[in-house]
Amino acid sequence: MKTLILTAVAVAMPFAALAHDGMHVEDAYARSANPMTGAIFMTLENHRDVACTLQGVESDVAERVELHSHTQEDGIMKMGRIEGGIQVPAQQSHALERGGDHVMLLGLTRKLSDGDQVALTLDFGDCGREEATAVVDNARADAGHDMGQMDHGGDHAGH
Repeated sequence: MKTLILTAVAVAMPFAALAHDGMHVEDAYARSANPMTGAIFMTLENHRDVACTLQGVESDVAERVELHSHTQEDGIMKMGRIEGGIQVPAQQSHALERGGDHVMLLGLTRKLSDGDQVALTLDFGDCGREEATAVVDNARADAGHDMGQMDHGGDHAGH
């Protein structure tokens, strides 16, 4: 019996090790300030020995899904599309957060209400694809992000 248990543990161990042997999404949540747009925030963890780049995200809740970031120009925060993706260095993490890099949902196909789940497919190019789920939490407030004045350059979600 002892041998059987040890064998079962030995067989299961490689699968457990693979669970965090690549890219991993942690604490994904979504917000929507209006019926047309939303944003998704999360932490990307890279458990690989090479840098990986988030090249795009897919979701059926929006007509377009884009990677966006905020920059400050003349004291005003502006949001725009990220070209070339978001790199996550080897064995490190990168936060997609309000006031910084994030996933933008444009042309929502349905209303995002608190508690709803948003299915995502993250494309890391050579590092593979990762499935994730973001829970809608419109009331969530991230500490430390005083946005001040914001120029969204359009009808983007409140961040």
